[in-house]
Amino acid sequence: MIVGILKEIKPEENRVCMTPAGVEVLQQHGHRVLVQSGAGLGSGFADERYRAAGATLIPQPETIFAEADMVMHVKEPQPSEYPWLRPGQILFTYLHLAADRRQTDALIAAGSVNIAYETIQKDDGSLPLLTPMSEVAGRMAIQQGAKYLEMAQGGHGVLLGGVPGVDPGTVVVIGGGVVGINAAKMACGLGAKVYILDMNLDRLRYLSDVMPANCFPLMSSPETLRCLVTKADVVVGAVLIPGAKAPRLITRDMLKTMKPGSVLVDVAIDQGGCFETSRATTHGAPIYTVDGVIHYCVANMPGAVARTSTLALTNATLPYALQLADKGWRQAMRDNVEIRRGANVIDGKVACRGVAEAFDLAYTPVEELLAG
Repeated sequence: MIVGILKEIKPEENRVCMTPAGVEVLQQHGHRVLVQSGAGLGSGFADERYRAAGATLIPQPETIFAEADMVMHVKEPQPSEYPWLRPGQILFTYLHLAADRRQTDALIAAGSVNIAYETIQKDDGSLPLLTPMSEVAGRMAIQQGAKYLEMAQGGHGVLLGGVPGVDPGTVVVIGGGVVGINAAKMACGLGAKVYILDMNLDRLRYLSDVMPANCFPLMSSPETLRCLVTKADVVVGAVLIPGAKAPRLITRDMLKTMKPGSVLVDVAIDQGGCFETSRATTHGAPIYTVDGVIHYCVANMPGAVARTSTLALTNATLPYALQLADKGWRQAMRDNVEIRRGANVIDGKVACRGVAEAFDLAYTPVEELLAG
C-alpha cells in the first residue's frame, strides 16, 4: 500500500502523524511511504530523517492525496483538502465529526473511508488512540489553569499550591477518565485542593483508592456542580462520550456564580465543549472572558508540546496503521473490532451512531458495509 504522511495545515498545529521510526516500520512491511516536505519540522524531525527511513519526500499535498491509498493526518482535514479526497481512499486521523457538520458533509460527499482515531475502542471501553493525547491535554490543563490565574494574565492571583499558612487553590475536574485523572494528578502534585467528579461509582471507588489525600472524588450531579463552581479557582471540563457531542454541564447561570478571575479549561472543546459559553480558541489567542471568568478552549492543546505528543501518538497509532496497510480496511475491520469501531463515514454512509445522532443523519452499521 502507498501511505501518505501529510503536513498539518490547521493553524498552530506542530504535530506530525508519524515519526521517522514509524515510517521505517511501514517500509519494512513492504509499504511505500510518501511524506510531505517539512511535515515533521514542528516536532523536531527533519526531512533528511524521513528520507533516511526510506520515505519519498513530496512537496505538494495534492500529489500525496492523488497517489496514496491511505492518507494520515493528526487533525481533521481542512476545507482546502476536501476536494482531494477520493472514493475508496482511507483517511486515518482525528475527526471529531459530531461537532463539525461541514466536515461530515464533505466526507460523505467524498466517498472516502474515514476512520477516526478517537472512536477506535477496546472491549473495556478504553480509547487507545485518544489516550496519549488525553494524557497530554489533562496535564496541560492544569499548567494553563495555573498560568491564567496569575494577575498579569487576568486571573485573580491565586497560587494553586498555596504556601504555609495560606489555603491552596481549589480545582474542580469534571470527568474521571484519562483527561480527568491526569489533570487531577497534576493539580494534586502542585498542592491544590482537588475535587474530581464522575457518574460511575466503580470509577469513583478506583479514584478514591489511587488518588492522594488532597483529592476528593465525588458523584457528579447538577447540584454538586452548582455548589463547587462557586468555590473553584480552576474548573477543567474533561467529559467525553466517544464519537458524540459533549454534554453542556456548566451553564451560563452557573458561570455568574463563579469568582471573577477564575479559569475554565475546556478539554472537550473538540467535541463541542462541555461549558455553555465555550467556543474554540487557538494557541495564538487562547483565552476570552465571559462574566469575569477566563475561558481557555484551545482545540488542539497537545500541539503546543508537539515533540512529546508526536512520539506518544506514533506509539499508539502505528500498530493500527500497519493493520490497515497490511490487510486493507475491509479485512482489518473484519479481523479487529477495535478498528471497526473507528469507522465514521464510509462510502458516503455514516457508520458512527454518535455522528448520525448529532446531525439527524441516517446511520448505517459498519457490519452492513462490510457485508456488502
